[in-house]
Amino acid sequence: MPGAVRLEPVDERNLESLLSVAAAEAEPDDVMPPVEAPAGWSLARREAFRNYHRGSFGGLDGPTGSQMYAVTVGGEVLGMIRMTRCDEPGTVEAGMWLGRSARGQGIGAAALRGLLIAAAGAGMRNVVAETTPDNAGAIAVLQKCGATLREAGGKVHAEICLDSTPPAR
Repeated sequence: MPGAVRLEPVDERNLESLLSVAAAEAEPDDVMPPVEAPAGWSLARREAFRNYHRGSFGGLDGPTGSQMYAVTVGGEVLGMIRMTRCDEPGTVEAGMWLGRSARGQGIGAAALRGLLIAAAGAGMRNVVAETTPDNAGAIAVLQKCGATLREAGGKVHAEICLDSTPPAR
């Protein structure tokens, strides 16, 4: 891994860097909810990206119940990881994306470990996630961080209990 992975709350200081990475190294549908806009990284999609991330500025106790973090290495923004409150008390759902050039280097697992620490610090007991069976990278990250996986309905569901210590791999 090229350096220490850090999580920085997404705010106006790093939002444009996050958008730059997304536009250069990811598809819009991989990094934000779908929007009615021209294909690709149109001006409308870029503004929707900004607004989506600004919605999390209030953190877990804000209107969206989400805390988003820029994933950084050596001060460079490489992607985003988030946790969003679930209906079940003490549970958050995690989601993450990394730019293509940052994948396969251990950055995702380090970012998820950081998120698990932040979730535990916020009083959470469980972190859940969902991916597709063909997303080998996400499945590997979840396994490295101690997730229990089950496949159902064409999705892979993951659960990490914060009462136990995640593996240090």
